[in-house]
Amino acid sequence: MNVRFFSMIALFTLVCSQVFGHALWIETSPNGKKGQPQEVRVFWGEYADKDISPLDKWFSDTKSYTLTLITPDKKEIKLTSAPGSDHYKAFFTPDADGVYTVLLQHSVKDLYNGSRLDYHASAAVVVGKSNVGDAASVNKNPISIYSIAKGAYKVNESITLQALLDKLPVGDQEVEVYAPNGWGKKLWTDSTGSAKFTPIWPGRYFVEVANTDKKPGEHNGKPYEAVWRCATYCIEVK
Repeated sequence: MNVRFFSMIALFTLVCSQVFGHALWIETSPNGKKGQPQEVRVFWGEYADKDISPLDKWFSDTKSYTLTLITPDKKEIKLTSAPGSDHYKAFFTPDADGVYTVLLQHSVKDLYNGSRLDYHASAAVVVGKSNVGDAASVNKNPISIYSIAKGAYKVNESITLQALLDKLPVGDQEVEVYAPNGWGKKLWTDSTGSAKFTPIWPGRYFVEVANTDKKPGEHNGKPYEAVWRCATYCIEVK
C-alpha cells in the first residue's frame, strides 16, 4: 500500500516538475524574402535538455495558443497553425521590406499548483535591408524579451537583451540564456532592463525570462493564488 502511494506521489511530482520546467518557443529563419512563404514553428518542451514534447503530450490546452504577426507597418494578422511532426507550424508571406514580429500568447486552461500559467514567445524576421518595425514596443505581450533584429549575430559579438514586464523595462530581472549545446547562463538586467552576453558557439540561442505575480484571482471558475508568466526568444548566431 505504501509503495503504491509513494509511487503515485513520485509520478505526480515528476509531471508537475515537467510542466513547470517546460515552455513554448518559436523557431523561424531570422531572414525572410518578399513574396516567399516564411515558415514559423512552435515547440513545447525543455529547450536546454533538448526535450521536445510530442504533440499528444502537450499539457492541458497548451496547443490552443494564439499566434499573431505584426507587419512593419504595424498591421496585426492572426496566423493559423497546423500540426507537424513534433511541433505546430504556420506560414506568412512578407510583401514589404522591414522587420516582421511573430507573437505567441496563451493562458493555460488548467491551474498548476494553485497558479495560472501564462506562456509567451516572440520571433523577429528581417526582410530586405530596412529596420522599419524593429522596436521593443512592437511586442504587446505582458512579458517579453527584445534584441535588435538582425539576420544573424556573429560568434564573439556582444548581444544586448532587454526584458520588459507590462511593456516597461524591468530591472533586477533574471534572464536565462542557453547555447545550442545546452550550456546555460543566468544574467541579471540593469535599471534599463538590459543585460548582455557574448556567444562563443554558432547556432540557435534560447532566451527565457519568468515572473510570478502573487495577486490572486479566478481562472475558468477556479481560484488561483498567483500568475506565473514566462517569455521566450531565440537568436541565431553564425
